[in-house]
Amino acid sequence: MEISQSTDPCTPFRTRTAPALPDCDLVTVPARQGLEAVDILRRGAGDAVGPVLHDDGCDTLAFLVPPGTAAAWDVPGSTCTETNGRGLSLAVPDPEPPVEGSDWLLPPGEADLATDPAVLRAALGEAARLIEAADNRH
Repeated sequence: MEISQSTDPCTPFRTRTAPALPDCDLVTVPARQGLEAVDILRRGAGDAVGPVLHDDGCDTLAFLVPPGTAAAWDVPGSTCTETNGRGLSLAVPDPEPPVEGSDWLLPPGEADLATDPAVLRAALGEAARLIEAADNRH
């Protein structure tokens, strides 16, 4: 079941399924904002970012977040999808990307199991502000 406050046309992480996924949800964002957020999270204290997927075909990033996040996710320009155990295989040491044309930006095993949704929400907000400031420079 998809819970979303966005009309984002990119749907690869929301419509494809593959082998089993431990309980988690996926927050999907445009790649530019997602890459900024990853940088922000990695500069923070500790290991603040979990596994992240990059989908080359639609230019999006998907962050693994704890289950239940989709029920309250309301960040504009992003979607949060319940996976209900479908969509990803996190077998280590070499987890397969879940869909053709995607790959791990931060694979499982190199990152925490999931990104804290509150921390991700703040990083996405900061990333959006940085991008807006950069785009408005004349």
